[in-house]
Amino acid sequence: GTITISVEDDIEDRFRETVKEEVGVGKGKLGAAVEEALKLWVAQKKEEEVAERQLAWMERGFRTGKVAFARDELHEREY
Repeated sequence: GTITISVEDDIEDRFRETVKEEVGVGKGKLGAAVEEALKLWVAQKKEEEVAERQLAWMERGFRTGKVAFARDELHEREY
């Protein structure tokens, strides 16, 4: 697919320079780097979403039949 975007000049310059340093200059190098950056961004957002759901689940407590335990109760330690 094709995406046309506008970014701040400083970000564009730094991105192009990093691509040049990491993979060199040539046909498709910039596009491949943009694709990698997009994939990483999407993966990070999905991980954040999963983490938020898991934290919410933990805050509600665990149900084990008729007995419910909150996270703090499960991790109580006596010293």
